[in-house]
Amino acid sequence: MKIGFIGSGNIGRNLARLAVKNGYDVIMSNSRDPETLNDLVSELGPHAKAAWAKDAAEQGDLVVVTIPLKNYRQVPVRPLKGKTVIDTMNYYPSRDGHISELDSGSTTTSELLQAHLPESKVVKAFNSIIAGELISTSLSESNPNRRALPIAGNDSKAKETVASLINQFGFDVYDAGSLHEGFRFQNGTPAYVIRANKNQLIAALKKA
Repeated sequence: MKIGFIGSGNIGRNLARLAVKNGYDVIMSNSRDPETLNDLVSELGPHAKAAWAKDAAEQGDLVVVTIPLKNYRQVPVRPLKGKTVIDTMNYYPSRDGHISELDSGSTTTSELLQAHLPESKVVKAFNSIIAGELISTSLSESNPNRRALPIAGNDSKAKETVASLINQFGFDVYDAGSLHEGFRFQNGTPAYVIRANKNQLIAALKKA
């Protein structure tokens, strides 16, 4: 499976490192020329290449959107039709400006992305972990100290695909429910960036 990345910041880079480690090909992109990613691609090795965002969306079997939320409308729509899209975005008003629907709680970041990508299957994941901890807290499935990460989405098969990926990357998974339930692990909630096992994570999600 090829994984496309729209955004190559800290989260994107570390997810790409985990993907390559687990045998996946990755297509990296950012808001600039693909040549700006030469050093990253060189580090990731032969299973990685750089491309424009549109090409990463087209070539990825699964695509990760990991950009500042304020830019979500720039995500290409047509190339992502029918695909599973992982949303790692968080809402920071100081950076993104105020978005009234998010301030009121009537919607979530992933629901905004889903509305922008009506024919894609958006799954919220990897937004509630510090970028460096994707590497430093990744553990084998047999390890009793394994960390759990939450996901949310409206499509059960898409969530199964993402859960399998997260498990391969070294974490347990808890399905928090529909996309709207992603509010339970957005920034500012008890479950946000918490280092917890599955039972501890569930308890934190219930407090939101």
